[in-house]
Amino acid sequence: MADSDCVVVMGSNMAENHPVAFRWPMQAKAKGAKIIHVDPRFTRTSSVADLYAPVRAGSDIAFLGGIINHVLNSEKWNNDPFFKTFVVNYTNAATIINEDFKDTEELNGVFSGLLQSKGGLDEWPFNGFINQYDGASWQYAGTKAGEQGRAASTAQSGEAIVSSGPEGTKSSAMPKAAASKAPAGPPFDSLVTSLVKPPAQRDETLENPRCVFQIVKKHFARYTPEMVEKTTGCPKETFLKVAETILANSGADRTTSFAYAVAWTQHTYGVQIIGACALLQLLLGNIGRPGAGVMALRGHASIQGSTDVPTLYHSIQGYMAAPTALKKHDTLEDYLAAETLPTGYWANMPKFVVSYLKSIYGDAATKENQFGWDWHPKILGDHSHMAMFVAMNAGKVRGMFCVGQNPATSVNAKLERSGLRKLEWLVVKDNWITETATFWKNAPEVRKGEVKTADIKTEVFFVPATQVGEVEGTFTNTQRLLQFHHKAAEAPGDCRSDTWFYYEIGKRLKKLYAQSNEPRDEGFKNLVWDYEHEDDNERKKGEPSALKILKEINGFQSGDPGKHVAGFGELKDDGSTTCASWIYSGVYPGAGKNLADRRTPDAPGQPGAQLNWGWAWPANRRIMYNRASADPTGKPWSEKKKWVWWDAEQKRWAGYDVPDYIATKPPTDKAKPGTAGMDALPGTAPFIMRPDGLGWLFVPAGLVDGPLPTHYEPVESPVANPLYKQQTSPVFKYWKDTGNELAKMGDPKFPHVLTTYRLTEHYLAGGMSRWLPWLTELQPELFVEISPELAQEKGIKNLDWCRISSPRTQVRAKALVTRRMRPFNIDGKVVHQVGMPWHWGYEGLVTGDVVNELTSLIADPNVSMHEGKAFVCNVEKA
Repeated sequence: MADSDCVVVMGSNMAENHPVAFRWPMQAKAKGAKIIHVDPRFTRTSSVADLYAPVRAGSDIAFLGGIINHVLNSEKWNNDPFFKTFVVNYTNAATIINEDFKDTEELNGVFSGLLQSKGGLDEWPFNGFINQYDGASWQYAGTKAGEQGRAASTAQSGEAIVSSGPEGTKSSAMPKAAASKAPAGPPFDSLVTSLVKPPAQRDETLENPRCVFQIVKKHFARYTPEMVEKTTGCPKETFLKVAETILANSGADRTTSFAYAVAWTQHTYGVQIIGACALLQLLLGNIGRPGAGVMALRGHASIQGSTDVPTLYHSIQGYMAAPTALKKHDTLEDYLAAETLPTGYWANMPKFVVSYLKSIYGDAATKENQFGWDWHPKILGDHSHMAMFVAMNAGKVRGMFCVGQNPATSVNAKLERSGLRKLEWLVVKDNWITETATFWKNAPEVRKGEVKTADIKTEVFFVPATQVGEVEGTFTNTQRLLQFHHKAAEAPGDCRSDTWFYYEIGKRLKKLYAQSNEPRDEGFKNLVWDYEHEDDNERKKGEPSALKILKEINGFQSGDPGKHVAGFGELKDDGSTTCASWIYSGVYPGAGKNLADRRTPDAPGQPGAQLNWGWAWPANRRIMYNRASADPTGKPWSEKKKWVWWDAEQKRWAGYDVPDYIATKPPTDKAKPGTAGMDALPGTAPFIMRPDGLGWLFVPAGLVDGPLPTHYEPVESPVANPLYKQQTSPVFKYWKDTGNELAKMGDPKFPHVLTTYRLTEHYLAGGMSRWLPWLTELQPELFVEISPELAQEKGIKNLDWCRISSPRTQVRAKALVTRRMRPFNIDGKVVHQVGMPWHWGYEGLVTGDVVNELTSLIADPNVSMHEGKAFVCNVEKA
């Protein structure tokens, strides 16, 4: 981002919530770059921006769609050859789409393939779908559903028809204790090759009405500056300044980057907001180049790491789909046939999966038993946070380990606490006593006498946890950078690390099942679980070795554990290699070579990627898809933005960064139809994890809510959708339950838009900050930010107590009357926006009402993310 000519911060208050990362946009600004902030509130990020654009919460796609429309109709974009060269060669703009596809323009705001669905609480597991799409008509012309996107594309729903079987069908097969048939491999080369389909039809003139470019152009034509103002509340003149600044800072020798955070993700169409930005950046040639890209600002030090080596239910290591009982995953061959993309780099998936299984089951994983495939757990549907708590509230969950999370203050917190009361047992592991640990005695409903402690049967265990400075290990930060951290202090009392906790549970479970003859217990009996610490003192405490775990993640030769693999290029599908997480392979290529522990910067003024500071996945590449930083012939687009290029003398890719490409594949290499892997792609295809090697403007597979971003209103909104007859996403998730009621559009009882956010001085629900006197002095009380106009209308003065209500409940907070908030004119109606931080609860040195009690259990259908950034409320003087 320090190399950007323009930085757009949207969906984030980067200066306050990611202050360390914000140093890089500020370095860019010091070199002359423009900073743009698009947000409902005027914040510290806004204060240092060259342009601030106010928008109503939840209207981001309308704003981004307006920029896309502006770009496509601009003189610069249509006359500068850079843009068309990038778009034709590096995106799917020229690809022809199935003739059965119907866009929102033709169907009043929905796409073809919309089906009615049960969802909700009708059956277990509770998937929450109100409707679903069948995406067969979204495919490239001449292909069938699923052929464009199997691997790593399974939505969290686990039941969405568009992301199910290879032909778009569903399977109700349940996990089996024994294989139903013998495996085909290894090696699995013939299986992968059998999956290859003919290449897609293309029109590189971009004139065919069914080509992606024409569909995109038509789709966004209604997103005019006037419509943007009507929908977002941003003045037309301000919007046009933003669009022109981004366009002026994009091209062969200028790049613009975007940064977003949870203000984009926490919507029922959050994935589509990010997709709209990616679409815009592809149109502008701002992907895979220095100073370009879309930066996801993760919530703390290793949130990126916890999705790479996942704590997510729907994926296994390295973004591979979790085996599921809802598809034909009965055998390893079935799974690979259903999930492998045969063209592009994902064709190597069998090597990644087999090495992953060898990591789990070691020598017990053999070709004859499909490398232990039948021992691996399978998911049954939506096991995400909200679905889990709905099931818990219905009495379907017996116990829970709650580690580093505080659901008693989470989404629709009152309902989630109701779920906790129905557990048989609960283990809470945290640094301090959190609200979740004491819900049975200190929750508001208990203190008010609505619930009696004596009636709560849940047995609660509290396990004190270490702080990060009291253990060693790695962080993986926002930019995929692994950095090793060393132990700085001994933990007090009986505090234990998370690694100790899980390692100890694993050892005890292995002991528990050691004498079992049940086929279902073979997985525990064969589990590789030997990470004893090298240091005698640490070993006596039971602390496992972080380096041994890192070695397991990196991978090694199965027959020679002392021989680490140098990277994922060495992985095999015959059982000869073990690797827990293929994307991290290379971080620890040999004994004494922990590359995450490096701290050597580049020389001042030297153009480079800081390759000797830590280690970034994949393969220490600092900019993903950096083949796009060179033109189709392999030459840099410009000297200023030079990054990776084809060295004709050496006959390989070279540059300041590690090339994100096959090192010796020349730009002149032609695609070989009928072949698998990278041979199927030409040397001009930068996006090697896509089956066609192209960036997708139009998404034919992998998303369950449509192939193009479309503006829908939040599920709770005070206004009608100005753009389409369809009010909300037709496929959002909603768990209809007592205490999870929703407001109808324009409900006069809840006329205002509420958004929640974080403060610099506190962290999440306060479990790590409200126990520290220095921080509680800085931000001691819960408050609600309201505009002077709303304050005058309601008779509220600064510091007055206010009552904020939603269809779920009400909370109390002090009024902060400020011009940082402003009313919006939305299609002729004045809409007031209010904001609340959500750091308080009933434990800690300072306490306050739980703001998340106002929120509802509704979700994005792709990833089951809640809509905490835009819902309705009322504000009254209390």
